[in-house]
Amino acid sequence: MEAENETPEQVIERLEKALFDLSSALAEKDTTIAEKDTTIAEKDASIANLEARNEKLTNELLYLRRQLFGRTSERFIPQDPSQLTLAFDGLDELPEEQQVKSEEVVVPSYTRRKEAGKKPVREPLPETLRREEVVIEPENIPEGAVRIGEEVTEKLEYNPGEVYVKRIVRPKYALPQGEGVIIAPLPSQVLPRSNAGASLLAHLLVSKYQDHLPFYRQLDIFRRQDIHLAASTVNDWFADTVDLLRPLYETLKKAILATDYVQVDEGCIPVVDKDKPGTTRKGYHWLVKSPMINQLFLHYQKGSRARYVAVGLFYDFQGAMQTDGYSAYDIYENKKGVLLLGCMAHARRKFENALKNDAQRAGHALKVMQALYAVERQAQEAKLSPEKTKELRETVSYPLLREFEQWLLEQAVKVLPKSLIGQAIFYTYNIYPRLVRYVLDGRYQIDNNGAENGIRAMVLGRKNYLFCGNDQAAERTAVIYSLLGSCRLADVNPETWLTDVLNRLPDHSILRLSELLPINWKANKSNQQD
Repeated sequence: MEAENETPEQVIERLEKALFDLSSALAEKDTTIAEKDTTIAEKDASIANLEARNEKLTNELLYLRRQLFGRTSERFIPQDPSQLTLAFDGLDELPEEQQVKSEEVVVPSYTRRKEAGKKPVREPLPETLRREEVVIEPENIPEGAVRIGEEVTEKLEYNPGEVYVKRIVRPKYALPQGEGVIIAPLPSQVLPRSNAGASLLAHLLVSKYQDHLPFYRQLDIFRRQDIHLAASTVNDWFADTVDLLRPLYETLKKAILATDYVQVDEGCIPVVDKDKPGTTRKGYHWLVKSPMINQLFLHYQKGSRARYVAVGLFYDFQGAMQTDGYSAYDIYENKKGVLLLGCMAHARRKFENALKNDAQRAGHALKVMQALYAVERQAQEAKLSPEKTKELRETVSYPLLREFEQWLLEQAVKVLPKSLIGQAIFYTYNIYPRLVRYVLDGRYQIDNNGAENGIRAMVLGRKNYLFCGNDQAAERTAVIYSLLGSCRLADVNPETWLTDVLNRLPDHSILRLSELLPINWKANKSNQQD
């Protein structure tokens, strides 16, 4: 009844109000829908981030489990599905629900090569060793028995290292008629104000930096022989000996950088942080090895791993430089006179770590690299000249490398960049021009393992003495590791070499220091024996 009595104005007003209410409800609904869409988008982004984080953590867990429980060898051995294997109770794998599914790869089984007819043979004991003879006669020898021979059994025995005192006696003579006194001059001493001889200093340094026995352990060994040396005294001996050896180290460094092919790597060593007592910071040794003369040196510059260290170190270098993918070396890609080579072992390591992530792609890459290394073994076993090695690589390796490059390009668009297989593919493809340049010269090596092996002594040493007290101590370790590492490469007894060099250095001409480098010292000794 009320609607019938409404005037036209009231009807219009009522309809306008209803329309307004409807518009408000629609607007509110649109706002709610927009808010829900935003919430869904935020949740989708959150899910994507969580999935990426989960994949990252899964990959890290795979890596750490393998480091703890997996094999340490990097050799790729394709698995034969018909062969039983030990699973180590799953310690080296993730639970099944977390494993990344991939297609099964069927490859031939690995067969260990054996040299026919060869059995282990006990090597004869060196004739140079002192023999201590013990004769055991039979009891109750009958009268008239004649000796017809003997049975000899040799056993290796050991006496602890002997520490002895060398007394230098110089008689004094009074001249007639009171003309004075004569006495022989004292020979040049390694450390004139010390009672340490060259052989003791050599033993201390080789024991620490070659055999990885920190000084405090050596001092304990001396105490068992009733020889008491203060730690501060031994540290002073170390510093003074390194100062004496430093010119020889600089000569070694100059000789290596004068060659036209070097391998470079960096190794970390903890150094006590003087600004934060009780803590250490990372210091870096730069290792440079010359395959041409088979010698190496370590360089330490305030522990820095920055590019400016490489710039200063290789400022005048001309030739081939082999490194890993560290970006500090990128500047040498376009430097005139320098050819930058890559390391196939580093690329192989990336794919080897990605086997659990994508067995098919990683397995393919590893099989290609396995074929490339087989070519290198063939050249080494046949003792091919650099020219013949280059021909073999151009014939066999280069076609494989071209096909592998195309495969990397095809797979790069099919994998997630953040996944382990994606990281392996992109890392390898980005440095691929460097990886293939080793085929240009038969002297070049396929990887940088020579430099990595050279830095191994420092890695083992730091596990024992833990850290260096300051930058100066770390720089001194670089000097010692350089000289002892070069002895190892030259197959020289480091203690014999260091004892001889320390005795000769005080009177040796600085113009002929190269004669004392391990490789030249060995050659001179051989010539003298001939």
